[in-house]
Amino acid sequence: MLTQIESARKNIITKEMRAVAKYENVYAKYIRDGIANGTIVILKNNLKKFNPKFRIVGIGKGLKIKVNANIGTSPLSVNLKYEKEKVLTSIKYGADAVMDLSTGGNIQQIRKMVIETSTLPIGTVPVYGLICELSRKGRKFTDATKEQMFNEVEKQLADGVDFVTIHCGLNLKALNVLKKNKRLVGIVSRGGSFLAEWMSHNKKENPFYEYYNDLVKLVKKYDAVISLGDGLRPGCIADNTDEAQITELKTLGELQQYAIKRNVQTMIEGPGHVPINNIEKNIKLQKKYCHNAPFYVLGPLTTDIAPGYDHITSAIGGALAGYFGADFLCYVTPAEHLSLPNLEDVKNGIVAARIAAHSAEIAKGSSRAESRVYKDSSKIDYELSKARKNFDWKRQKELSLDPYEFERRVSAKSKDVCSMCGEFCAMKRRI
Repeated sequence: MLTQIESARKNIITKEMRAVAKYENVYAKYIRDGIANGTIVILKNNLKKFNPKFRIVGIGKGLKIKVNANIGTSPLSVNLKYEKEKVLTSIKYGADAVMDLSTGGNIQQIRKMVIETSTLPIGTVPVYGLICELSRKGRKFTDATKEQMFNEVEKQLADGVDFVTIHCGLNLKALNVLKKNKRLVGIVSRGGSFLAEWMSHNKKENPFYEYYNDLVKLVKKYDAVISLGDGLRPGCIADNTDEAQITELKTLGELQQYAIKRNVQTMIEGPGHVPINNIEKNIKLQKKYCHNAPFYVLGPLTTDIAPGYDHITSAIGGALAGYFGADFLCYVTPAEHLSLPNLEDVKNGIVAARIAAHSAEIAKGSSRAESRVYKDSSKIDYELSKARKNFDWKRQKELSLDPYEFERRVSAKSKDVCSMCGEFCAMKRRI
């Protein structure tokens, strides 16, 4: 079976490429060429048959900015039914992908439930599964072998995961740079921190870096996407864009090129906490060092002072990141830094990230006329404004990013004004 890249390089347009092209309103040849040169990826494990109910999602250059929702259990909170509700909530409010980051309970059972429930692509961080398995046996991750790490990756791909986050670029070189240049909060990536501890304890190279060729071969079997994780992303404003972060980023670019030459799709993960004035710089550095590979950012969060409101700080950063070229926004919920998100947090995180993505696309429409996707992005805004002017409440609800919230808050029916201005409504004036 050919991978998407192998097909593209033979000038074959696959069903998946056609599905993405239709959704994005671009030519299928554009998707094919982007897959071939590594600027676009398709999130779909080849074990999944082509199913109209499963949404084929493309991420990358010239496509709509996508939104990911993180869900999952913790050692302190395990509820299979509640996690299923999180998946359904993610679908309802417009996420484009879901990552199961569970670290509590029966990890494989939860993962299989998520895959079976979701009509969206699913991602994971495989080392979490191994960390939990070893913990149940009273052992530490520092005891893990290279074989155990790779077996866990394959187990999750065999379950049907579409993309895997693996911190391959956090090598001894990057770790040494970090040790020489102390950070305020150090490593905040959970997977990255465990691998760094493993490397320091065993005085060995990161197995995912040293044996990267084995990982590439493994992922190729399933035509999944390697999401090259940023184990050294900044976890606070004070640590942003430091030498350790950029050292790892350069390595990720090298690994991206290695994989694509072997017909394996990759995307690059990015920061993190970044002030507004450094967001453009971060995007440009990623595009330069990683050869315009799809960029997947966590936020970025533009300030550290808003616990409980970090869906807002991340939306500010996400809008700017999207405008400057980020392709995939990982939502941040109000619970970030505080607790495991509940259903309301999941909803708020998705809506905030979608607003950020759409805001970026509107701005791109005025500056990137070559893309029909971006040119069409402001049409819905125009139509909603027209409906607002006409006091067409039904149409406003239909066009609303969150129709459920619209219905909950609307206080007028038919041609009546809302309760904000009542009879003094400005749009009622005859001018």
